Amino acid sequence: MRSYHLESFGAVEGIVLRDRGGPRPEPAGPTGIVVALRAASLNKRDLLILERRYPLPSAPGVVPLSDGAGEVVAVGEAVTRFAVGDRVSCTYFPRWRGGRITPDAVDQPGCTLDGMLAEYASLDEEWAVRVPDHLTWEEAATLPCAGVTAWHALTGGEAVGPGQSVLTLGTGPVALFAVQFAKLLGCRVVATTSDERKEDRLKALGADAVVNYRRTPHWSRSVRELTDGLGADLVVETGGPDTIEQSVRASALYGQIALLTTGTAERPGIEISHAAYASSLATIRRVFVGSRSRFEDMNRAVSAHGLRPVIDRVLPFEEAHRAYREYAAGGAFGKVVIGIGGADGS
Repeated sequence: MRSYHLESFGAVEGIVLRDRGGPRPEPAGPTGIVVALRAASLNKRDLLILERRYPLPSAPGVVPLSDGAGEVVAVGEAVTRFAVGDRVSCTYFPRWRGGRITPDAVDQPGCTLDGMLAEYASLDEEWAVRVPDHLTWEEAATLPCAGVTAWHALTGGEAVGPGQSVLTLGTGPVALFAVQFAKLLGCRVVATTSDERKEDRLKALGADAVVNYRRTPHWSRSVRELTDGLGADLVVETGGPDTIEQSVRASALYGQIALLTTGTAERPGIEISHAAYASSLATIRRVFVGSRSRFEDMNRAVSAHGLRPVIDRVLPFEEAHRAYREYAAGGAFGKVVIGIGGADGS
């Protein structure tokens, strides 16, 4: 019964490991399930929460991390969606089942609700989804935030399909998932990076072309050249203020820009010049993760195509502080994962 808790903000030392002792938890009510967690993964929002820069306030002593996966070990008497032994993950917005999100559905694990950096999680059955059978625990733990965000970016508006072009920015986890999903959907993918060592890795993942924006500062021109002068049908915009101007210029006439980041400490707002705005009739669509139904749709696609998430490193449960530090240092190609094996005696 070990779990980490966010006791103070600013430094990873504020995340404290507690050993509660005693037996594993029981389901919290007739529709509750208990999950023995096997792995969890970090996202940028987890750093923002630690630094007190996240839009939602954290519950006192909350268990961190939104992303995790594990095995159902107990179910309430009225549970119908799962059985003991099922492999599951919690959703990023447990109360958002489908359609448009509503103001009463913004609770999130690792922020307003206890998260996944623990040996056990107590969930309502409506908060969970089955994870693809072919994935390891570590791979399954990468899906709830970055995976669903990328899938929603590609399919949540006017879905892209075979023969269309998708532009991804950088090599963060969302961008890597977007490369994989865009190829799965039959698209031509152009990716950007500033690190020449990652160019071949992006191509191996499925990118048809890679533009190094350090060597090519006006990379939007290269994107247009690589798309026969037409521009990208969809831009998965993960840079926000730093890249939105060129993303608009790289977009097709009626392209879509899935905007995932709206501000940073250095540039707190989105600014687009009149010249860039006038160059296109592109639609900018704000994306913030996605619903349970999106997660389930994504998992069906992942299963059907045997897709495997990209993991940079896996660290043990006891080294959660190190995982935070290494993730914050940047440079990872893929997800930073924390293994939690050993709960429930297995």
